[in-house]
Amino acid sequence: MAGRTKSEKTFDCIQYKRKVQSEIYDEIKGMSHAEEIAYFQRQADSSALGPWWESVKARGRVQTDK
Repeated sequence: MAGRTKSEKTFDCIQYKRKVQSEIYDEIKGMSHAEEIAYFQRQADSSALGPWWESVKARGRVQTDK
């Protein structure tokens, strides 16, 4: 890649991923498997992708435990 200069890193993706994983771990530690599934379903439903996720479930392409 001739002519390109290395830019200064402004966002560390790996550091952010680890931070979020740690936060999730703290929230779900001690939960049963069923509670964890419910937790992640609530997170998906309330996220920006919630409407899309609902449309996928409505088409019967996802098994839910609700």
